[in-house]
Amino acid sequence: MSIKRIEPGARMSGAVIHGNTVYLAGQVGDGETVTEQAKDALAEVDRLLAAAGTDKTKILQTIIYLSDIAYFGEMNAVWEAWIDPANPPARATSEAKLAAPNYKVEFIVTAAL
Repeated sequence: MSIKRIEPGARMSGAVIHGNTVYLAGQVGDGETVTEQAKDALAEVDRLLAAAGTDKTKILQTIIYLSDIAYFGEMNAVWEAWIDPANPPARATSEAKLAAPNYKVEFIVTAAL
């Protein structure tokens, strides 16, 4: 079975397609607030899914990391405005120390083609 890498770099690819499944790298966004960062990161999810030939209606699973679980409600407001309500994926959210101190939220997405 073939493997296709989208936007490969020295450390990681933006997305990897194997079979009929697309695995996105963790997506973070710019901005000062969780709302700004979540909107920016989810726009990047949309872009990478489109590059892979799919969209958010085919997301299978999303793992969300928050630098502080107190951001849960704010992040959920952005998520609920963005996600296709007819096709919600399996999802988990957890608090974690992220790669840079300015990051507040990170989305890891797996989708079908």
